[in-house]
Amino acid sequence: MSPIAPTLQSFFTDRLARQRRVSPRTIASYRDSLKLLFVFVQETSGTKPSDLCWDDLDAETIGAFLDHLETDRNNSPRTRNLRLTAIRSLFTYAALRHPEHAELIQRVLAIPAKRFDKQLVSFLTAAEIDALVAAPDRTRWEGRRDRALLLVALQTGLRLSELTALVCADITLGAGANVRCVGKGRKHRAVPLTTATQSVVRVWMAERAGQPDQPLFPTRTGRRLSADAVQRLVHEHAVTAAQQCPSIRADKLC
Repeated sequence: MSPIAPTLQSFFTDRLARQRRVSPRTIASYRDSLKLLFVFVQETSGTKPSDLCWDDLDAETIGAFLDHLETDRNNSPRTRNLRLTAIRSLFTYAALRHPEHAELIQRVLAIPAKRFDKQLVSFLTAAEIDALVAAPDRTRWEGRRDRALLLVALQTGLRLSELTALVCADITLGAGANVRCVGKGRKHRAVPLTTATQSVVRVWMAERAGQPDQPLFPTRTGRRLSADAVQRLVHEHAVTAAQQCPSIRADKLC
């Protein structure tokens, strides 16, 4: 039995970081996907991540994990496919290092992405935006964080990965207020902030009191919010907002 730990480490440090030179955001996305997989395997089989071997990650296990994402975590087919992309990348790399597991690896790589209908992008009305931004409970720390996050997201149009990657130093307030981010292809851009958004972000940053390199929108423990966590909070606030503005469709915002 071959442990996955040595290959997993070199996958991140050598394959992704050195050979492919992918962005830190891609590395973080792959890391989160594989962490979810390892937690699932531990919960279903009792095998700790440190003890995992390639035989523990056969096609049946990977398929069950993908089903778990959709049924238990309510992930969309798009998110499910993103998790599968990370798994495929690891197994493609493993194929070069573990020819003794060629059949197992081939079966995992044969797992298809899920097809889904691509919806036309729709836009929120002014009333829907107001209702969504008003939904978080501002008497709670999480509510004040979520309100600032929603305003930045709605006003700037940042991708989810860009939003979760923001650190305190990415925000410039005052004259020329803007938020800086690194998008696809490592392209840097700065998006201006409106006066209304700037005022809310200023209050949040004063309360956040984070260091320049710390997440702008953290969890209670100071860690970066995951994409899944942002999707869940948007859904929760959309459900609340729909009570005041019935035209809001929570399932269309996540």
